[in-house]
Amino acid sequence: MSRLGHHIKAGLLQVHSIAGLALALLLSLIALTGAIMSFEDEIVDHLNAGIMHVAPRTAPALMPDELVARLKAAQDLGKVSAVTLSSDPAAAVRVRFARDEQGARPASLCVDPYDAHVLGAPRGEEFFATVRRLHRWLLIPGDAKGWGRQITGVAAIGLIVMLISGLVLRWPRRAGSVKMWLKPNLRLGGRALHRSLHAVIGTWVLPVYLVMTLTGLWYSFDWYKYGVVWLLSRPEVTAAKMQPKMSAKAPREAARPKPDQPIGFDQAWTTFRREEGDHFSRALFTLPAGPGTLIRIRSWGKDSALDTTRDEFRIDAVTGQLASAERYADKTFGERVIANVLDIHRGAVLGWPGKLAFMIAAALMPLFAVTGVLLYLSRRKLRPSRQRATFGDDAANRAGDGQVAARGNV
Repeated sequence: MSRLGHHIKAGLLQVHSIAGLALALLLSLIALTGAIMSFEDEIVDHLNAGIMHVAPRTAPALMPDELVARLKAAQDLGKVSAVTLSSDPAAAVRVRFARDEQGARPASLCVDPYDAHVLGAPRGEEFFATVRRLHRWLLIPGDAKGWGRQITGVAAIGLIVMLISGLVLRWPRRAGSVKMWLKPNLRLGGRALHRSLHAVIGTWVLPVYLVMTLTGLWYSFDWYKYGVVWLLSRPEVTAAKMQPKMSAKAPREAARPKPDQPIGFDQAWTTFRREEGDHFSRALFTLPAGPGTLIRIRSWGKDSALDTTRDEFRIDAVTGQLASAERYADKTFGERVIANVLDIHRGAVLGWPGKLAFMIAAALMPLFAVTGVLLYLSRRKLRPSRQRATFGDDAANRAGDGQVAARGNV
């Protein structure tokens, strides 16, 4: 290797080591919480199989507002913020509540759609909500508006730096040797074994980590999100998404409800059923957080295999007017990539094998933290012995030069 190449690799090793030491614990925490959430949907569905379904009846299901009114009359549960309705007559209605004055959100409830009888609160919901907040925002106050999302974004950028520098550092002289790239040497011991595990297993998971970090940055930095939207979306879609976020407002000022007039779900539900019929599997109706009257509806088709392959509507809660409809089938390839960022991030676009592979890769992050620290400490331990060897060689060389000079003088 040339002297320049040696200096470049030495510099990359320093960058790789410093970034690894600084981010080891943080990256391990983020990765492990991500691994825990890999099969969240399957786990929650299994835990709550007994309260998510009811016996179908000949009587029609209650309208959403009547269901909410009966539910609130039975017990004081706080302000309802969203309901999940289904085209399946055997599916329970999921009711979610707004945060209280202390910022806490009551547990959601599964409710019988025919008589508003409470079936129970989904088990595992609070646990996964906490894990998600830890994964995304490190439980730092403010959640998405706090410093947590920027810190996780910086950690993701640091991981990208480590992936690229690590690939350059381990690039073998025989680059075409598959065995050298992908087979760890388990017969080694000590530092050599740590290096083999760190480098080879790191090569296995490098593509997965790149996908995780590049999609994870979407949730950390607005400039990154806007750049991806600009790159992959049609100009009119880009212009719409880059507009400043505003509270949903009714199309006409006259339709704005009076302060004592609560916003309900019935008008939006009627319009949505007229537009979609029975082509949907389930639909999440979310009330506006501000003073507006537009209800956001996320709808999943019966053949939808991914959580992110959904249609989105805005319907006025007072007039029932359809304000906008964004259908997944109408999106371009790039816009579908944007819509599926979350499922790409967790490997769900590849089905359960992809989710399993991404979960294993995330769970391996502590291995790189431990082996990386061990390699750094062993390198520090070897440095004094190398310096002593170098000093001894220099002294011997100086003594030899002195003897030659003495013989020359004679």
